[in-house]
Amino acid sequence: MAIDVGSIVEGKVTGITNFGAFVELSDGKTGLVHISEVADAYVKDINEYLKQDETVKVKVINVSEGKIGLSIKQVNPKPQSTANKFSRNRRKPNSGIGFEDRLSRFLKDSEERQQSLKRNQDSKRGGRGAK
Repeated sequence: MAIDVGSIVEGKVTGITNFGAFVELSDGKTGLVHISEVADAYVKDINEYLKQDETVKVKVINVSEGKIGLSIKQVNPKPQSTANKFSRNRRKPNSGIGFEDRLSRFLKDSEERQQSLKRNQDSKRGGRGAK
């Protein structure tokens, strides 16, 4: 079986390092799943996602000079993109509140937070607010 870029194959995890996991494919060749290609989320410890001798589906993302680059996260369906997730929570520019109103609300909230922070710090230092 030839290994083509873009094909999805099954393999067995044969080794785990701090930078990725080595996966043995069905034809006996071994490829590397870089730690950035394990999951859509940030992967601090690859051992939380993969175990030795586990069978995984991988996508071949590149083949060069005998080295095979693999990806697990490209096999699994992607969750909603972060751009759409964040834009959903944003206010629309013409939401009925003018710029001046939003600016005055921001300044008021900011001033209240600053006063609260200052009171809290003064009481810890034994300043004016200490009892």
